[in-house]
Amino acid sequence: MKSLIFLLAVSAFAQLTERDLKFVKQPPMTGTIGIPRSYALVVGIAEYAKLPPKGQLKFPARDAAAVYASLISPEGGQFPPENVHRLIGKQATLANLRKELEEWLPSVSKDGDRVVIYFAGHGFVSNGQAYLAPYDIDLADIPGSSYAMTTLGQVVGNKIKAKWKVLLTDACHSGAITPEADASRINGSLTRLDQSLFSLTASRDREQSFESDIWGGGHGVFTYYVMKAIEGEADDNRDGVVTADELAEYVRVNVRRETSAKQNPTAERGSFDPNMILAYNPGRAPSGPVAAPKFGGLVVEANMDGVEIFVDGKSQGTINKDKPLRLPGLLPGVHTVKGVRMGYEPDGPREETVYPGQETTVTLRITIARRRTKAALDAFDEGLELYQKGYEKNYRAAAVSFERALAMDAKYSQAALYLGRVYNALFESEKAKAAFELAIAIDPDYAEAQSSYGGMLLDLGALDESIRQLNASVVKEPGNSLTNSLLAQAFIRKGALAEGERFARESIRLNAGHAEAHFWLAEGLRFGKQCPEARREYAQYLRLSDFDSKLAGKLNYYVLGYLAGMGKKKRAAQADIWRELQFMAHFGLCDCARMSKEFDAAISSCQQALSLDGSDLFAHYALGVTYAEKFNSQKNPGLLAAAKTHFETVVKLNPEAQEADKAKKYVANINQVLVALGNGVTN
Repeated sequence: MKSLIFLLAVSAFAQLTERDLKFVKQPPMTGTIGIPRSYALVVGIAEYAKLPPKGQLKFPARDAAAVYASLISPEGGQFPPENVHRLIGKQATLANLRKELEEWLPSVSKDGDRVVIYFAGHGFVSNGQAYLAPYDIDLADIPGSSYAMTTLGQVVGNKIKAKWKVLLTDACHSGAITPEADASRINGSLTRLDQSLFSLTASRDREQSFESDIWGGGHGVFTYYVMKAIEGEADDNRDGVVTADELAEYVRVNVRRETSAKQNPTAERGSFDPNMILAYNPGRAPSGPVAAPKFGGLVVEANMDGVEIFVDGKSQGTINKDKPLRLPGLLPGVHTVKGVRMGYEPDGPREETVYPGQETTVTLRITIARRRTKAALDAFDEGLELYQKGYEKNYRAAAVSFERALAMDAKYSQAALYLGRVYNALFESEKAKAAFELAIAIDPDYAEAQSSYGGMLLDLGALDESIRQLNASVVKEPGNSLTNSLLAQAFIRKGALAEGERFARESIRLNAGHAEAHFWLAEGLRFGKQCPEARREYAQYLRLSDFDSKLAGKLNYYVLGYLAGMGKKKRAAQADIWRELQFMAHFGLCDCARMSKEFDAAISSCQQALSLDGSDLFAHYALGVTYAEKFNSQKNPGLLAAAKTHFETVVKLNPEAQEADKAKKYVANINQVLVALGNGVTN
């Protein structure tokens, strides 16, 4: 009997000598600015598992979050979010550090790329050798539990392929635990790693690195100025580009001034390109040359707690009335400053002038509580009631009510948020976008609006901007399980499985009953070929989202969760989202069971998926392959007939699809085998 070999290629998504630098002023860049493909690893460790209390730090995790936001900003580093991996706190184990440095970066980087490695935490010395300290370092065995500088140099020099390599390290924080002699060896090691590397260290020999809440509300002074540099403040010649030389000079000058020369960032020029581009924001490039500036700063104070500060449209953090926010290292000139607090009219944006070598104090007064008229409140409540009912007719009526509420009160940010949600449910994307942006413009600290907007952007496939919005939201509300789940979805859809799994697990940690977090964790695990755990997570999702005979619960489940981001919704009803996720979970179970050669389980799951969406090409294709593979092991002709039916359905659904071409070949092969079987051929 002839045998068949069928290959399954189906997925719901697409796969996957030491000295200080001497700054030489560069002329503005001309022509087209080319940003190479970019990758980064950001590591921040404040609390260590095995270090004594005096060895714990305060701000490295916050430092890492700020550097990450600067790198992925379109007005900063312009790194694709999925290309920036983070190891924060407990995630920054030695095993994970090795995996990212020795496996991930070498596997993705190419000769023309840009690679940045940022580390904030401790450094130690043992037997004359310097080491970076991971979260699980054991001081009784430093060589065996930490990452050797010599290894880092070998990895950067020989394994990581890139045109531009950048290492930014803040690794000698605590004088109480890192002696001066150790700091000297650590800093010296960092600046001699590899000649092709631009290495900027936080301090010089026998110096410590300082951290305090006086820099941007809580940062290491080195990282604070690195972050500001990437955001554009280091752009000395005002061409929109921050080069390696500009960043080094900006950080060195400002850190030295801030610490009265007790800390001096140090870089080794080596053979790196001083014009390597570390950040690019063309909006900051005025016409005509300007004089090289000296830097100034702002000190922002507020009259109440919980006021979020925005400078030039970027959030600088939240302050309380007894704790001003100091923002040194700003370019001289006019900057816009705004203070916002949910439920109050903002103060600003106002223009404040930063003068060279001076700090300007800005006092923000949040005094006017937003008051809603009864008519506006009634209109909003009416719209909310309609929205929670679901379905197109109710959504359109709800939109009218929310529009009426906004007409009565133009500052009604909640009405703008729900108007965005309504239009998103109706797939009127431009209207939804305008409404979400209005809600955020009214209340820039509105984390819920940023999360909803990010979810809508997932629907539109604008994954990078979605990640930026969701990241801004999760920084404000890190305990929001839904936002973490949406970030998991975004990263997994971009193929950044490790980041996606991390956010999914964090969402589950915050709320073990969050069904979608289990679903997206399962998807990430399946794409990463970790099917046993993936199957458990799919089953958990199906259990948590089982609303059989509970139609109201089924609808409100997504209304209250304002879930968005499937990218292939078909109708304006929340129930459809539920059906689609159910379909994908059963499909995932089918795929995993098929890969494990558990054909009966695979067939059952694919059939359940098709009961939810009988027109899905991928499920028919997967089921056809499964029947064919089962035939190969059992030689039952009825299995071939079933496989043929599903392959023919694939061709009928979309004759132009890649799977249709394969299905046609499989049908022809099956026909040959069936003819042979009918003639009694048994070889």
